[in-house]
Amino acid sequence: MKKLVLFLTIMFMTMSYGQEIKQIPLINVNGEGKVKVAPDQVCISASVETKGNNAKDVKKQNDEKMDAVLKFIKKMNIPTADFKTKQVALNPQYDYEKKKTSYNATQTVEIVVKDLAKYDELMEGLVQQGINRIDKVSFETSKLAQYESEARKLAMKDAKVKAEEYVSVLGQKVGKAFTISDNSQVYRPQPMYAAMRMKEADSMGGASNETLAIGEIEITANVSVSFVLD
Repeated sequence: MKKLVLFLTIMFMTMSYGQEIKQIPLINVNGEGKVKVAPDQVCISASVETKGNNAKDVKKQNDEKMDAVLKFIKKMNIPTADFKTKQVALNPQYDYEKKKTSYNATQTVEIVVKDLAKYDELMEGLVQQGINRIDKVSFETSKLAQYESEARKLAMKDAKVKAEEYVSVLGQKVGKAFTISDNSQVYRPQPMYAAMRMKEADSMGGASNETLAIGEIEITANVSVSFVLD
């Protein structure tokens, strides 16, 4: 009986000790960091789409147009590492009313332009050479990893400031971080449009056209932090 009482006493003390360890005074806050930067490159996804009744002819026409497009891109001095074919397709399409099969050939090229001054001339030339579908134009930054790191640091500072503001009225201080969770979403370039002048003198001389609005990219980081209270 004494052994049983002793065992229960030790067990109760152990449980109580464990509960005391878990009772750490914490404050939980969220922090957000934002970095706004001007894009320094643009990613263009463009396609040549050709339709017809003969598969061989459709493919040939599509290949010829894409060949002209690729030659034009090289002529624009775009490095070969900055453009590539993303998709090639030749699909039959059956018309049940006419009981006839037609064919649709598509080739898509993705181009990264690191000199934004070339944007207007490139887009115009792509269309002239045979591009008949612009799938995507996104303005991006080549230093994304660097700016994401800056945003995370700002988010942590924001969390620390919030924690200090909350506990200052209680006469307490914020100690070390106990847990940190990164709640940042996957980044997708979403420029907020604002005007950028592309200076091109017209035949009359001296005039400039406002043709491209690239705005700024906003890179955001969000964190949840639990701080120990001293």
